[in-house]
Amino acid sequence: MNQPNIILIIADQMRGDCVGANGHPRARTPNLDHLAACGTNFAHAYSAVPSCLPARATLWSGQEQWHTGVLGMGRGQGNIPNDFPHTLAGELMAAGYRTHLVGKGHFEPQRASMGFESHELDESGRMIARGAEDEYRAWFRAHAPDGVTPDDHGVDWNSWHARPWHLEEYLHPTAWTMTRALDFLKKREPDRPFFLNISFSRPHSPYVPPAPYFDMYDRMDLPAPFVGDWAARHDLPERNRNAWHGHMSPEEIHRARAGYLGEIGFIDTQLGRLLNWLSRFQPEAMQNTWFLFTSDHGDMQGDHHLWRKTYAYEGSARIPFIVAPPAGQGSRRTAEEVVELRDVMPTLLEAAGLPVPGTVDGKSLLPLLDAPAREWRPYIHGEHCTCYAPEQEMQYVTDGRRKLVWLPRIDVEQFFDLEADPGELKNLIDDPARQEEIARWRGYLVGELEKRDCGWVQNGEPHCPDEPLVSPYKEKRYQITQITAD
Repeated sequence: MNQPNIILIIADQMRGDCVGANGHPRARTPNLDHLAACGTNFAHAYSAVPSCLPARATLWSGQEQWHTGVLGMGRGQGNIPNDFPHTLAGELMAAGYRTHLVGKGHFEPQRASMGFESHELDESGRMIARGAEDEYRAWFRAHAPDGVTPDDHGVDWNSWHARPWHLEEYLHPTAWTMTRALDFLKKREPDRPFFLNISFSRPHSPYVPPAPYFDMYDRMDLPAPFVGDWAARHDLPERNRNAWHGHMSPEEIHRARAGYLGEIGFIDTQLGRLLNWLSRFQPEAMQNTWFLFTSDHGDMQGDHHLWRKTYAYEGSARIPFIVAPPAGQGSRRTAEEVVELRDVMPTLLEAAGLPVPGTVDGKSLLPLLDAPAREWRPYIHGEHCTCYAPEQEMQYVTDGRRKLVWLPRIDVEQFFDLEADPGELKNLIDDPARQEEIARWRGYLVGELEKRDCGWVQNGEPHCPDEPLVSPYKEKRYQITQITAD
């Protein structure tokens, strides 16, 4: 068989539970569910640094966050570096792949290549703020009615407000992203393998899906937010339209969730466009293409009176993660191993038959598509620096069944049994029956911080200095010279 094609689909800020295949009672995602049925759905997938730039740094480099040098978007951190010694797109392009990105890059500077041969960008207004114009904005200006902008819905970029899109569906950035992806497939060189990254800027706010998608969910009885017995500190009256925490009315929460699920439903429709087009017009390519669908992080959607991302909790840190190999490969529909965005690069490089650079910390997931692992990582370690407020800085360790959270700036620990309590409603940190188990999980966190030699462990316990935690690789890239192949 010829070298396989690869399509990596990234949704921005999509929760792991908002997929029908993951058990959401209202999410209508038939095309994602189809992809999961044709491949392997990873039930315990996480973003180790759950905000846009740091999460994408781990995805594109295959490195854990200490090695990317980006521990969040906030105090002490910098922009996503673009001089990694090895990137997923760069390795594939060097091996002869035609590499193309459509949609959100969120690189710094914004037109940095990150190893891609070409881009068509939708940067959600970021380039406009700097006096530049991305491809989506230029296309919109040429095709929309005179005097209309993509922002005329009036909802801000981090708002919890929601309403229907104010124009026709084809003008929505989600539809544009898939239209340009299909144009790439129509015009690609047929004898050259391709790596196509379709990177949607939604369901990240603003929650403004086309009217049929908003209306469908607005009419539904949607699940209420999870509110834990520990969440009172965030139960505050709040009118700020971009609030990161606070008590909203049930009607406001319902509309936000309708808009959010509507954005996901519209993304699912675009995936249907892709699968239908490939099946009809490039069936041979369809039979020789790997699909991987994931997100950079989730969205709290009012859980525990929290909004947006950067938190250790499931709504923010857990992500969808589906790997669908070419037809006839893979037999395991659901995988229970804990996986992370750093695993994307080694997985897709192995799928392409390429060596994995020694800088990569992630692990290929290909063996898990057929059978459980004999040995696998016991947990993943996540974190985020102070961003919205000091109390929100966090460290966590989880395997998808248990989770220990440490909020260092306020010295609060939480322990959740995710099997019995997936909504993280009950903090078990003081449960006498759990102390031995909690000590083991605290030991995992201490071990991660201790090996950094960063001053965040004293006398065998987590310790929070006054200064922000900063990786030494923030300014100087982590490099290993050898190349390894699994």
